[in-house]
Amino acid sequence: MLESILAGISGLGAGTMFLATKGLPNVVMLFIGGVLLYLAIKREIEPLLLLPIGFGCVLVNVPLSDLMEQGGMLRFFYDIGIITEIFPLLIFVGIGAMTDFGPLLENPKILLFGAAGQLGIFCTLLLALALGFSQLEAVCIGIIGACDGPTAIYVTSQYAPHLLGPVSVAAYSYMSLVPIIQPPIMKALTTEKERTTRMAINRESVSKNTRILFPIIVTIATGLIAPKGLPLMGTIMLGNLMKESGVVARLTGASENEIANIVTLFLGLAIGGTMEGHKFLRPETLMIFGLGFLAISLDTVAGVIFGKIMYGLTGGKINPLIGAAGISAYPMAARVVQAQGQRYDKKNFLLMHAMGANTGGQIGSVMAAAVMLSVLKGMGLI
Repeated sequence: MLESILAGISGLGAGTMFLATKGLPNVVMLFIGGVLLYLAIKREIEPLLLLPIGFGCVLVNVPLSDLMEQGGMLRFFYDIGIITEIFPLLIFVGIGAMTDFGPLLENPKILLFGAAGQLGIFCTLLLALALGFSQLEAVCIGIIGACDGPTAIYVTSQYAPHLLGPVSVAAYSYMSLVPIIQPPIMKALTTEKERTTRMAINRESVSKNTRILFPIIVTIATGLIAPKGLPLMGTIMLGNLMKESGVVARLTGASENEIANIVTLFLGLAIGGTMEGHKFLRPETLMIFGLGFLAISLDTVAGVIFGKIMYGLTGGKINPLIGAAGISAYPMAARVVQAQGQRYDKKNFLLMHAMGANTGGQIGSVMAAAVMLSVLKGMGLI
């Protein structure tokens, strides 16, 4: 008993000494972990992921915890789920099972908004290169502009794992801030006449066969165009095919709920485990957060400007605001468009059109990642 007490006192002394001599970065990260927990619990900002990330951050920064060392709990989650790519891919199956591509299929030209909404990825990639990041690091930073956490995690865990913490936190933080980031940009780039444009609702229903064939065709097309990104597109389309087929309700339900929830928990803890103070607190981290904000802002700018072009080409039949939904923050960006449309015209209903652009953005972000990875492979970098 006495030996246990002495060992505990010795361990407490060692931890205190560590904090006093080398632990300032860990103290800062304990505070940051607390901030993430506050945002998740009190502000309900992306709580499903920010809560386990925040707690993982706290765990790894407790002095001498060794949880990210070989054999540690967080290291185990990191090795089995991040290094193997399996965690983000399983989440993509769940996302596919929860996604309705109907609004996109009803008006296929809306897919173009999903392409325009990815411009920020490539602009930020070039800027990251100019700032001295390596090619692989620049790709991982640029992908924050996809506004899609699982895509950012998948790419970064494979090609710049040392940036996984800041990239993941930036991606999910900015996803939650879409309702704050986008409206000022949408207002600044559009006129009152454009913002109050009412769009006709397409009454044509999409057949079940079309809904079933869509994920199959998209998967094959992605494999032919950008095979390196096939795991990303393939898993999201697998989830959607299970949903639309209607014959595997148990698998669909498990993908949406049990599997997605369990994987999200372990994924968050593993990401938090990469946020050890001495590794996380670097000038590059602040640069990544700044570049991530720029990427999502540029995505919004590109989407709205493309909406203005479509407004002109169609003789004023398309509301440029829906261009802001061309990112992958599904369905949050679509709801932002609906809210902004009704802010200027209470009887303007843009949600279904925005949902089409938003699902197009989801496909566009995965395709952008797939293309970049295939280019890197062609260059011999991966």
